Amino acid sequence: MRGQNTGRGQGRRGMGGGQALGPGGECVCPQCGYTVQHQLGTPCFNMKCPKCGTQMIRKR
Repeated sequence: MRGQNTGRGQGRRGMGGGQALGPGGECVCPQCGYTVQHQLGTPCFNMKCPKCGTQMIRKR
């Protein structure tokens, strides 16, 4: 029996729970503030800052 409160849609987006922020935006280093244009298909967290080597994050 299906109805309300079946446990679906618990706030996660996609298989990995990603933000789905779209193709635009920037990747930012939380350590030194260096920014680079986000590249489609490459998550920011997979990039390392060329200045200090810290893992980059996506600017919202």
